[in-house]
Amino acid sequence: MITDLAQRTFLTFIDVVYVDVSPESLMLGKHVFGFAGWSGSGKTTLIEQLIPRIRARGVTVSLIKHSHHAIDIDQPGKDSHRHRMAGCGEVLITASTRWALVRELRGEPELSLEAAVARLSPCDLVLVEGFKFAPIPKLEIHRAAIGKPLLYPQDAHIVACATDTLLETNGIPQFGLTEYDEVITFILNGVGSSPLSPSVSPTRPAIS
Repeated sequence: MITDLAQRTFLTFIDVVYVDVSPESLMLGKHVFGFAGWSGSGKTTLIEQLIPRIRARGVTVSLIKHSHHAIDIDQPGKDSHRHRMAGCGEVLITASTRWALVRELRGEPELSLEAAVARLSPCDLVLVEGFKFAPIPKLEIHRAAIGKPLLYPQDAHIVACATDTLLETNGIPQFGLTEYDEVITFILNGVGSSPLSPSVSPTRPAIS
């Protein structure tokens, strides 16, 4: 079990970093926290479990997902798709339950993380999946069966790991893949976005 080690590491971590919120966790006035890991490590599954638990703590949350694939959330044959294919730069479709804006880049550069954050409505916390090398606090998700190396030794912005096996992380806090509440407490304390917790800076021990 990783639980006891993770809790001891977490308590040690928060005991030594009571300072102002890290500028790296703030982007355009929003608290931002990322998730890094190889394909198949379980990033989406973990985030899916965290979101309702974060909301249950009274924190509003949005998410940015970066994809390396061509994406199309529209449906061929629908009016909105036909209008976009006819040449519209943007098509906004709205209904009583939700609205969606689709923009065609047509050769324009893709959004940076900062530009993506700027397009979100106000919220307490922005979770980021993808943008692996963005300079924001991140949790690495590691699954031994994937057979891939750890990312944190090459990324100083990875401040903790969630894993299915005990790792030698040189003091980096680590959690089990199902220790959802512990991970949430760590994130909310780290970015200072919890209305019930002090603001602390998500930093990490130096790797020797």
